[in-house]
This record gives sequence, C-alpha cells and structure tokens, in this order.
Amino acid sequence: MRILEEIIASLEKGVEVREIRRGPLWTAVVSKHCGLASALNEGGCVGGGTSRDAAAYAGIAADELAALSLSDSIPEASLGLAAINSLVDVDPEQCDEGDAAEFILKAGRGKNVSIIGHFPFVDVVREGARNLWVIEKRPQQGDLEEGASETCLPRSDVVVISSTTLINHTLPRLLELCPPGSTKIMLGPTTPMSPILFDHGIDMVSGSVVTDANIVLENVSKGMSFSAMKKFGGIRLVNLVRKK
Repeated sequence: MRILEEIIASLEKGVEVREIRRGPLWTAVVSKHCGLASALNEGGCVGGGTSRDAAAYAGIAADELAALSLSDSIPEASLGLAAINSLVDVDPEQCDEGDAAEFILKAGRGKNVSIIGHFPFVDVVREGARNLWVIEKRPQQGDLEEGASETCLPRSDVVVISSTTLINHTLPRLLELCPPGSTKIMLGPTTPMSPILFDHGIDMVSGSVVTDANIVLENVSKGMSFSAMKKFGGIRLVNLVRKK
C-alpha cells in the first residue's frame, strides 16, 4: 500500500526496538514511543496468517519492523503498524484532545454517513444522521455486510473508517469509493497520527498516544479491550484535522 510505504519512508531510522508485547486483542511495540495496533482478533483467536515469536525480532530497528505492515499476514501487519506508531512523533500543539464522536456527530447531522466498523457511538450518530450505514466484517444487529461498502460509500457525505483497514489493506479501495467532497475520518488506536494521511484524502485522523508504557503493556498482556485500558490511564486520545 502506497500510504504505508510513504509513512514508513518518513520514519526515523535506526531506533532500537526495546520491547514487543502481544496480547489477544492488541500488539504493542516500544521504541522511541510505545505504539499500539489492533491484533484483529475475535474471542482471542488469532487473525489470518502467521508470525514469528516476538523474541525473533530482537535487535531489529523499529523502521525495519514497520515494514511488516505491508505483509499479508495479519499478525505481522499488526506488529508493523504498532512499530509505525512507536516512531510517529505527535505534536500536542497540533492536536485536539478528546473523543472524536462529537466531531462525527456534528459533521454527520442531517447527512448520509457510512461507518466502517461498529464503534460504540453509532447509535448516537444514527439519531442525527439522515441515513447511517454501519458496515462490518462481523455484523451486529442492524449492521451491513462488508460488501455494502460498494453501494453505500458512493452515497455518503461523511465516511468514518476504522484504522484496522491499514492492517487488512482494504483502505485503498474504500477511499476510491468515497465521493469527491465527502468528509473522511480515520479512527481508532491503530491510527498513525501522520499528516501523510491527509495527502490521501483523509480529513481527520483520530487515534491515541501512550503516556505510560508500563501500564499499557500490562493491560495488553491481560487482554483488555481499549475501552477498559482507557480507564486505567496511560493513554490519551488525540485528533488531528487537515487544514483547509
């Protein structure tokens, strides 16, 4: 994926990977910072593909590990995204803190909204939107199958895209389906807080910054959901909006 290749090329080179932590739901890499990425697991079952044990990557630089984000193996791609996020510098002066749900609610009021991934705020957005289509690989009640992207996205004024699409490499096609002038938001802890995403049509990136690696690593090992991890601290939600 060209987006990932450009982000990898922008990263600082030669920074040592100090720790890799894999849990059933999240992957964490500690280098310059602590980076998180979804393991894309359901019920503790590992996603498609295989990956070497974390010890096999001892001594590797984080930018080399980041190249695994291009792999067709889900565990390897997850590891690569976590490595990317461990190297991305987030300037707090350029970011807005807080939950992106309010931004999405305001942007989608009275409009057609597509959300790739079932986020906790979908019911609130549904109340204000003209139409809301939630598209999921594993649909919950009221969700649409992932194939619905082909018909729903071209009709959408606002498109919210889970950052896990960087792991399964479905993002390029989703962006192709978005109509010109639509507002596109990438959301989730896997999101690289990189302005390079703006060059590819994303209007807002909403992710997280780890402020206490020890707390987060422990909770990754415990298999906590992201919402549970937030309650223990060590994580700050951040948003970066493209300047018009």
